[in-house]
Parts: sequence; C-alpha cells; structure tokens
Amino acid sequence: MSKTAWYRSLYWRIGIGFVLFLAGVLAAQAFAMMWLISRMEMAPGPPPPVVTRLVADELSALLEANPQFDIEEYFRDEYREQPRLVAVMADGRVISSDSTTPPEDFVAAARARLMNAERSFPSRESRFDLGRGRGRGRGRGRGPGPGRGESVGAIRVNGKVAGLVIATPRSPFEQLGPMLAGIGLLLVAGGTAGAALLIFGPVRRRLRSLEESARRVGAGDLSARAREDGGDEVAAVAHTFNEMTKDLASRSEQLHEADRARRALFADVSHELMTPLTAMRGYLETLGMQNLTLREDTRARYLSIIGDETQKLERLVGDLLDLSRLEGGGESLDLQDVPVESLFGRVAARHEREADSSGVVLATIVAPGAEIVYGDPMRLEQALQNLAANALRHTPPGGRIDISAASQPPDMVITVRDSGCGIPPEHLPFVFDRFYKADPSRGAGGSGLGLSIVKAIVEKHGGTATVESEPGRGTAFVIRLPNP
Repeated sequence: MSKTAWYRSLYWRIGIGFVLFLAGVLAAQAFAMMWLISRMEMAPGPPPPVVTRLVADELSALLEANPQFDIEEYFRDEYREQPRLVAVMADGRVISSDSTTPPEDFVAAARARLMNAERSFPSRESRFDLGRGRGRGRGRGRGPGPGRGESVGAIRVNGKVAGLVIATPRSPFEQLGPMLAGIGLLLVAGGTAGAALLIFGPVRRRLRSLEESARRVGAGDLSARAREDGGDEVAAVAHTFNEMTKDLASRSEQLHEADRARRALFADVSHELMTPLTAMRGYLETLGMQNLTLREDTRARYLSIIGDETQKLERLVGDLLDLSRLEGGGESLDLQDVPVESLFGRVAARHEREADSSGVVLATIVAPGAEIVYGDPMRLEQALQNLAANALRHTPPGGRIDISAASQPPDMVITVRDSGCGIPPEHLPFVFDRFYKADPSRGAGGSGLGLSIVKAIVEKHGGTATVESEPGRGTAFVIRLPNP
C-alpha cells in the first residue's frame, strides 16, 4: 500500500481537529459574551452620582424635620427599584434598598469613612473618590468596601454627617461570570462530544471491523476481510491484515494440496510396490515348496523373474529418493559449463545397443551457438537418459529419435523428439505427474517417475519442461534452460 497522504493521516486529522475544536469553542464563547453584554447594555444601569446626592439630601431633610422619622421603612419603600443602594448610618444601622445585606468588610469601610466624615465632607459635595481611604487597592469597584468609581452622598442633620448613601454598581464581568462559565462548560462538553464523533467515530467503526475480522481469522475463517477505506494509518493496518490473511489462506490451500498429493503419492507408491512384491512372493513360495519338483529351466526362469522384479523395486526406490531430494531442496547442483556434444554422446552410447536391437535410429544434433550449456552435468544427463529411455519404449521399429540442441536467447533449448504413436491431447497436462498411467501403451516399463524427475531437474536449474505431441505423428519433449 502506498504511503498515506498527510491530509489523510490520523495524526494530522486528530491534531487539526483539536485545533479547530478549540477555535470553535473560543469563538462561541466570545460570541456569547458579546451577546450577553449587548443585552446588559439595554437594561437599566446603576444609579448615577446625582441619585446618591438627591437621596442623601432627601433623607437629610426628613431627619431634620423629624429626628424620629423611620427612614428605614421609607428608604426601602421609596428606593427599592434602585439596585445596590445602601445607607450606612452613624448610629450603626445599615439599610439596603433591595433587602440584601452588604458584605461586612464593605460596611466596615463605610463606617471607617464616617469617623472622618466632617473632614471628608467639608461641603455638601455628594461624589468623591473613597479610594484614598481603606478601600484603596481593592480595584475599581470590585472590592467589598467603597472604592474607586463609587458614588457617595452625605446625610446631614443639623450640619453634622449622620450617615452615608452609597451606590455601588455591579461589574459587568461579575454579573457575566457564572453565566459565561456555564456556557463554557456546555460548549466544551458539546464540542468534545462532537469532535469525538467526527474524528474518532469512523476510526472506531473501522477498528471494530478489524477486531471482528481478527477474531474470525483466529477462529479459522480465512475468508474474513477488514475494511480498508479511510486512507489513513488504520486503513494501512487493515490492508496489511488483509494481505496477511490472503497469504495465510494461500498457504493453507497449499498445505491442503500438499496433503492431498502426499496421500495420492502414498497410494501410488503402495500400488507400485505391491505389484513386484506380490510377484516375488508368489515365485518364492513356489520355489520353497518341498513336495513340488521343478525342472531346472523352470527354476531358472522363476529366479530370473524374481531378479527382474528386484531390479524394478530398486529402480522405483531410487527414483523416489531422487525425486524427494530434488523437490525437497535437499540437494544442491554443481553448476558449470557442460559441452553439449559430450553430453549427447554419453546418452547415445547408453542407449545405442537397445536402439539397434529395436530397429530405431538415434541421432544427435547440435546447432551452431549451442555447444555449451550451463548446468549440473550429472543431473542433465540423468534427465536426458530418462527422456531417451521413454522415447525408445514408445517408438516402433523403423522409427527415429532425435536429440537436438539450439540456442534461442536467452535460453538454451534441448529437444528429444520421437516418431512414436503420440499422446492424446486430453492427457498432455498430466504426463509429468508421478506414476502417469493415463495411456496404458505409454505406461509399460519404467518406474513411472522418469518424467517427474525430468521436470524436477529442469525446474531446479530454473528452466521449464514441456511436451508437444500429436497422435500418430510422434512426441517432442522440450527443455528450456536459462543461459548464464
């Protein structure tokens, strides 16, 4: 699978998604704050400084007219619509217009101011900065006591300060804080849930698919496949998992096929071994009969048959061992340059007498450029010996066998052609199988493993072995070996 593009990477998807999530939450909080501030600006604001002056003057007039006047009930009835308006009297009373109790430190700061009221209020000025008193350093109206930005009016009775009227406006941030905190929590919770669904939801579904496929494979279902969509690292893992599963399925199929071939081989070997062993046992039992008198020529013939069957068994066992070593990879080749003329000469010399006795012409042909073949001389000779013996068994008297070599770059082509009866087309794909007996006329003699050994030797050299045949016009076995 190709390398994952950066914009499909799960790493970048999570990183960019996280940044966008934070930006979205901050933008939503800013919008909510602006909206709330705009809503607060339309609501009635805190009392202006002139209000505290007017309220203080009104209370001063009422107390001068009647010192026993109940200003507490009057203050709360008349100014209940004014938020955060507090009257702190010199006699210790603290009256709030909205029935709330002011903080203790706020009241303490106001009473401390009353102690210096005559010096602090030389005239009937109603607004001054209390930040120079105990409220200094508490911030602009944020502290509990009278501070910078607060309006104060003096209540005078008979020329003396009898109390203070203080209007402390609430900070917008103080009012918005709890609301913004609640909105922020909702935005964080909703944004987190949305980001999880958008970023991790698809990944989770594909991981569940991968997990389910892994469980099925673990249970033996090699047809299970995980989802490969998405183009990110999870998709790459799923693709690798699917490739591994395909390889496991292929290997499982190969194991089943190898087991089937092994069983078939055992059956074929058992059959091939049973035939000569049965014959040998029968003749040996006959020769061992004490009460049976045999003529010498009959005894000699029986012993000759037993010897032939023994040789057949030896050839069969030897061929099986050769085939096992070649197909199992337990034998290495001695690769070298081999003179083709010498190789063909040894094959022809081996079968010359049998060819003459059968009335078959055995010829060798080496084309220009094909004088040298690269391979193991002993194994190449064994393959050609098997092909020549197979051709002699199926070429009638008066026929011809040609062993030829030609260079067809990049291969060296060796052909063993006979003028025998040929092989039916439906049997051609099976001629290199072990114990091939599809055509009884081509199954007489030999161990039935010669062509299988030829194919194994050629493939061990990195080449190919094929057959071309037409009934009534002969057969050609073609070996292609790579030139170095």
